[in-house]
Amino acid sequence: MPTYVYDFSEGNKGMKDLLGGKGANLAEMTNLGLPVPPGFTISTEACRAYLETGDEPDGLRDEISEHLTALEKERGKQLGQPADPLLVSVRSGAKFSMPGMMETVLNVGLNDESVHGLATQANDERFAWDSYRRLLQMFGKTVLDIDGEAFESALEEAKSRAGVANDVDLDADALRELVETFKQLVEQHSGRDFPQDPREQLDLAVRAVFESWNAPRAILYRRQERIPTDLGTAVNIVAMVFGNLGPDSGTGVAFTRDPASGAQGIYGDYLQNAQGEDVVAGIRNTVPLADLEGIDKQSYDQLLEIMEILENHYLDLCDIEFTIERGKLWMLQTRVGKRTAAAAFRIATQLIDQGLIDEDEALRRVDGAQLAQLMFPRFDSDAEKKRIATGMNASPGAAVGRAVFDSYTAIKWSRSGEKVILCRRETNPDDLGGMIAAQGILTSRGGKTSHAAVVARGMGKTCVCGADKLDIDTKQRQFTAPGGITVDEGDVISIDGTNGEVYLGEVPVVDSPVVRYFEREIEPDADELVAAVHRMMTLADDRRIMRVRANSDTPEDSARARRMGAEGVGLCRTEHMFLGERRKYIERLILADSDEEREDVLATLLPLQRDDFVGILEAMDGLPVTVRLLDPPLHEFLPDITELSVRVAVAEATGDAHEGDLRLLQAVHKLHEQNPMLGLRGVRLGLVVPGLFTMQVRAIAEAAATRIEAGGNPVPEVMIPLVGAVQELELIRDETVKVLASVRERTGVELKIPIGTMIELPRAALTAGRIAEAAEFFSFGTNDLTQTTWGFSRDDVEGAFFSAYLERGIFGVSPFESIDVEGVGELVRYATRAGRAARPDLKIGVCGEHGGDPESVHFFAEVGLDYVSCSPFRVPAARLEAGRAVVLKDANTSFDG
Repeated sequence: MPTYVYDFSEGNKGMKDLLGGKGANLAEMTNLGLPVPPGFTISTEACRAYLETGDEPDGLRDEISEHLTALEKERGKQLGQPADPLLVSVRSGAKFSMPGMMETVLNVGLNDESVHGLATQANDERFAWDSYRRLLQMFGKTVLDIDGEAFESALEEAKSRAGVANDVDLDADALRELVETFKQLVEQHSGRDFPQDPREQLDLAVRAVFESWNAPRAILYRRQERIPTDLGTAVNIVAMVFGNLGPDSGTGVAFTRDPASGAQGIYGDYLQNAQGEDVVAGIRNTVPLADLEGIDKQSYDQLLEIMEILENHYLDLCDIEFTIERGKLWMLQTRVGKRTAAAAFRIATQLIDQGLIDEDEALRRVDGAQLAQLMFPRFDSDAEKKRIATGMNASPGAAVGRAVFDSYTAIKWSRSGEKVILCRRETNPDDLGGMIAAQGILTSRGGKTSHAAVVARGMGKTCVCGADKLDIDTKQRQFTAPGGITVDEGDVISIDGTNGEVYLGEVPVVDSPVVRYFEREIEPDADELVAAVHRMMTLADDRRIMRVRANSDTPEDSARARRMGAEGVGLCRTEHMFLGERRKYIERLILADSDEEREDVLATLLPLQRDDFVGILEAMDGLPVTVRLLDPPLHEFLPDITELSVRVAVAEATGDAHEGDLRLLQAVHKLHEQNPMLGLRGVRLGLVVPGLFTMQVRAIAEAAATRIEAGGNPVPEVMIPLVGAVQELELIRDETVKVLASVRERTGVELKIPIGTMIELPRAALTAGRIAEAAEFFSFGTNDLTQTTWGFSRDDVEGAFFSAYLERGIFGVSPFESIDVEGVGELVRYATRAGRAARPDLKIGVCGEHGGDPESVHFFAEVGLDYVSCSPFRVPAARLEAGRAVVLKDANTSFDG
């Protein structure tokens, strides 16, 4: 039979999978000879077995009894014996720290008889009754699932009757009376008496810990932190030590370094005459840990020695919980401490300099998500704020500006120097100009993978989506918030993309020095944090194998991406170049009745496109620029069919019909598609609209020739989108080769421009071997590949069923945020292998939204892609993760922060 229970002396810190983080670290401290109360851990295997069958596994009860007997022998007392009771705490402890799990139950073993024995042994009647009421309160709330407010109200009433402000001022008689009240509450709310049998208390508490793994808040936390659902939690049974035995006792929390800044020093809180939960609950004001020196210098000095031992042993910031019982120090827990992003980078560099860790380990201690936090602007935490709504924190950062309700106004006002927040029910591609002009985007609909969210993240714009309490009226140019608050166009608002909050008025914004460092505005040694970031980025760049490019459509974005460390452009989306004023040319192209008219439009577009590419190639001189030929759903360039039909109908009714509108309506009807995302776009557009792709290729070639003649070193690449069959690629490739040859002949400039394709359809992935015979490079478009593999739309999915899928665990995280390794990832892996089998020198990258996602970057590195491409703002994080992917690959352990 498997072993389910382990004494602290039988474990170590490497057994987190089996003993959970808390149990493994209690075992490690025990083995280090530190003063840890004796106890044992029930393994995660026991929890998984219980959750699978609904009952404790065979043999578990006997193992608990065996270890309990050993604990009783060591302490010289039995669980709950009347004269001198052994009391224990019961605490959950999963592999990863999970605040969403069950709270601790202290003083298990107390009952109506043993409370008197505890009072006698401690020579303190008040302490005994206080311990009993704590057990009733914790047991009732966490084990019997009674609303904690019932106990809190009774406690407040008791303090009110006694005329005291703090529970520590309640005397023994008041606490004895409160115990009776609590027992009545237990019977009233649970339908049963509080169990007087100490072993029943223990068994019920253990079951409650097991069941807490699937509590709603635990599920929510796991989903947020991407913790696997099948790990289970361990249960720790620890002999009680008491911090509520008077002024010479207490409890506290200590950190070996400041978890907020990373600075070395003495950080923590201490509370006299209290049990551990009191510090966390904040029922009384704590004192700084440094004050313990004046309260109990012996314990203080011993604690500092232990803190040094633990940090040198764990080689990291340690978070410590301790109790002092009548002058004796006990260690209750330690773990590698959570820290802010700023602290993470500072501590990593400090530990290198102290010789405690090497550079590779330091790189494992920071990540791209932390770096992204450091790059976004933030609101001044000390400023006054008037919150009016909360939505989804779709794209981090802090943005302040005047509310505007359409893109035209956003662009117009921003050009005049105004900072604006674009407020929409939801956004669409027509809003791109306004989104670029705005400081931030606020929508009342959509989620983290909606159009607004995806585009905002790509641009590094602050975005709050799905603020559904806001009624946004774009026609009246205002929105209303709860409480009757109305915000009209021009009113100043502030949005926080980090927490999803919306504020009325201006909240001061603090610039990020890390962004200024990446933008080359300040030197790497400008301050301690910037120096730490620079050091980690240097390490990552030295170690990474995979390159990092940027998705960029303008010279300005390209130049910014290069400053951010991008090694080229992995995706230049030419459809973005045809919005705004140029949109009318696409309409003319669609309406063209003759080859001459079509050629006229293309001739007009050619120099415009050429200038676009000249600017981008100049900004990325010497680095590759992958240009995707036009790939929009065609409806994005056509008027809305309903609006146009109404306009034509009204015009006909008033005798003011316009020939152009009639022709346009006929064209729109002809090209109307029920599902345009799967319709006339990508390579199909190039095959159906003669001359469109050849115009773009000519513009690319002529731009390259222009740059070469100017002394530049352009490295353009032509990418053909949405290929599903090799024949499509071959047709467009043949046309492309002819155009390149003609430009080469006319200019006399030697042009070497590779021709590749975007793998964004399952069929393309599955036939990658054949496609590679006609392609010099692949770039995975993982956005569309995810849509077409799963069969749902990125823009529509959240409002339909996504939340239910997340809640039910079908998705741990949106497959549009992080690559679906088992499905989409397998297509990437297969296509990479097949493509290189056909063409060994095939260059392969990824340019979808996943190119900037930390977890996805690790997957792409493992598959062996040559590069990832992401928005300019995400380039530094991708560089960092590409370096981390190398040092984590062979590491046996990973940092869980």
